[in-house]
Amino acid sequence: MAEAQTLMDKIVNLTKRRGFIFPSAELYGGYGGFWDWGPLGLKLKNNIKNAWWRDFVLAWQDVVGLDGSIITNPKVWEASGHVANFVDSLVECLACHRRFKADDIDAVCPVCGGKLSPARTFNTMFTTNVGPVLETANEAYLRPETAQSIFVNYDNVRQTMRLKLPFGIAQIGKAFRNEITPGNFIFRSREFEQMELEYFVLPETSDEYFSELVDRCYNWFIQLGIHPDHLRKYPYPSGELAHYSRATTDIQFAFPIEKGWSELMGVANRTDYDLRQHGKAAKGDEQAFATPVGDDSSKKVVPYVIEPSMGVDRAALAFLLDAYEEIEGGRTTTTESVKETEIVLRLNKNLAPYQAAVLPLSKKPQLVKTAEEITRTLRQHWSTDYDETSSIGKRYRRQDEIGTPFCITVDFDTFEGGKRPAGTVTVRDRDSMAQENIAIPELVDYLRAKLA
Repeated sequence: MAEAQTLMDKIVNLTKRRGFIFPSAELYGGYGGFWDWGPLGLKLKNNIKNAWWRDFVLAWQDVVGLDGSIITNPKVWEASGHVANFVDSLVECLACHRRFKADDIDAVCPVCGGKLSPARTFNTMFTTNVGPVLETANEAYLRPETAQSIFVNYDNVRQTMRLKLPFGIAQIGKAFRNEITPGNFIFRSREFEQMELEYFVLPETSDEYFSELVDRCYNWFIQLGIHPDHLRKYPYPSGELAHYSRATTDIQFAFPIEKGWSELMGVANRTDYDLRQHGKAAKGDEQAFATPVGDDSSKKVVPYVIEPSMGVDRAALAFLLDAYEEIEGGRTTTTESVKETEIVLRLNKNLAPYQAAVLPLSKKPQLVKTAEEITRTLRQHWSTDYDETSSIGKRYRRQDEIGTPFCITVDFDTFEGGKRPAGTVTVRDRDSMAQENIAIPELVDYLRAKLA
């Protein structure tokens, strides 16, 4: 990674300049803790979500999906403990009136050195009203996590899908937290997306499944390109565990922020707390979600649940930070030598917004026609960019900056032969800068092997 003290600023600049992420309502000065994902950022996020769904849902025979509502019956949040316990401690500087999480600062204001007010609790759930009359009875909440809709649908899913323990229910969706101090770009936002898996197991097997999922989640990030030196596992000491947790381990990333190592993904053994809470609150019976063990309907147990949970936005930030590289003096291409610093975003090939870009050497009709035909063919398989503006060297660098792994150049040799056989194009590798001559009919198979 680049130097930690400036890397975040560079990522902020790059992501705005190249259409990944914009401040929400920037036209009106933005809105703290909210961000709009541009065309390339949306592609990156979708690729992350698709990779997670593939590896944690589709690849498992006993995991199914769910898409719960953002607003639900407020009794859900009372039973889960969020109304009473989902709070932060807030302090305010008596001089400059800035507000901070009490856990994040010491005895004085970090901005002006002023005296701080006594801490007071602040529930971080967003409230809203359901119905036409603004009355307390209609008050509801934007969900602060996606997990609870899985728990309250546990029996619906288990019975309709004929599932037996162990099995999982997964969900990707928006969550909202009224953070006191959002910041560090998209590291802590007030609106974000979560990817959560609730894997229900027999209590006596929960430790085994917990360890397995911790390793699986850690390796998932490495397989998608995060350098092992930038990741670590952090098992929570018993004194730091949430009230519902038997064990929790964070997968942490070395974020270039003051705190440094911070949570990228959490894996928790939530025991049977949630199912018992909802059983007691909704049905008056902590055993309401007791589930048959195997084929023996006479033996039932309230299962424990292992929960891997992560924010898509924070994961995207980690992938961007880890992939960012600056090359002083530039990289020499076949057409020109670039002296200024160049940026290469070495994203995993399948996470990159585009897997390929097609570049006609010039705007000559013959080159453009063939390049457009190749683009249409490749778009049937992969996200593919087409770029005919500016010099070929600048176009290469533009694609390097947004992480495109392969650039396909159509030039006059494609038709006339010369330095290479006619009917071929040049494929340039983002990372090695190696160039190969590939026959147009073989291009799809070539890329399929490279992107496997």
